[in-house]
Amino acid sequence: MNVTYREALNQSLREEMRRDDRVFLIGEDVAYYQGAFKVSKGFLEEFGSRRVVDTPITELGFTGLAVGAAMAGLRPVVEVMTFNFAILAMDQIVNNAAKIRYMSGGQLSVPIVIRPGTDVTLIAYSKMLLVALEAAEKLAQEGIQAEVVDPRTLRPLDLTTLAASAKKTGKVVVVEEGWPFAGLGAQIAESLYRQVFDYLDGPIVRVTGRDAPMPYARDLEDAAIPDADQVVAAAHQVLYRT
Repeated sequence: MNVTYREALNQSLREEMRRDDRVFLIGEDVAYYQGAFKVSKGFLEEFGSRRVVDTPITELGFTGLAVGAAMAGLRPVVEVMTFNFAILAMDQIVNNAAKIRYMSGGQLSVPIVIRPGTDVTLIAYSKMLLVALEAAEKLAQEGIQAEVVDPRTLRPLDLTTLAASAKKTGKVVVVEEGWPFAGLGAQIAESLYRQVFDYLDGPIVRVTGRDAPMPYARDLEDAAIPDADQVVAAAHQVLYRT
């Protein structure tokens, strides 16, 4: 069947919330607006306002609330509208959520999924990609119990499976979601529990944007974002074609 990334996330979160009443969604516009990118469409009607929680624009505050809820045994999924705004919650993510398990000698866990997204045409302030920063923090800090996932190049089912399995761990999982892909679809199998990653026959090549703040002008923005020619060149490289 054909499923978009947005639908795959909706399906995964809905399934987990039906399966486990400890799972709840919290963030800006996740309830009545059904998510800034419509991932939580229909959630408020099905699960109610105690499990689909709209928040003020206070990333530090509602991330901290979710950390406390996770320590108390719940399974929060935190939607941060764009990754830039996750900077405001970095103290909670890095100094609290990611270290509590280590500092408590394993007595406390923080099973929390944080879903910051990236968008287009929102200038530098709202479209930084902080996966590298998150990963560097993870590697630099002794005892951090966190995983950072960048699923923007995965198939919808891979993203669905990641989101579903992440909520079953006792760790902090940060999943960056590239919202330009939200409406793209792909053919996937009916089951969520098949093998989802293929073996690699060649070296991994990353096709990334320019190492510069995102410009406001659309033509400059287009120049900063990888284009089809770069993707083709990278494909040729991994296929050992000149």
